[in-house]
Amino acid sequence: MKSLLKNLGVILVIIGAILLIVCFATGSVNNNVTLGCSLLLVIIGLIAHIVLNKRITD
Repeated sequence: MKSLLKNLGVILVIIGAILLIVCFATGSVNNNVTLGCSLLLVIIGLIAHIVLNKRITD
């Protein structure tokens, strides 16, 4: 469980990046809701990665 929690931030960043790639591939780069959601996932993932890795020690 600790390993999943420790990698949660990285997983969120990867999901946000995949969402951006899918938007680019489908050509829907003018949809601000999708782009905003992917931006939020990346930012939350970065913050979660920093905070969780400071608090969780093996």
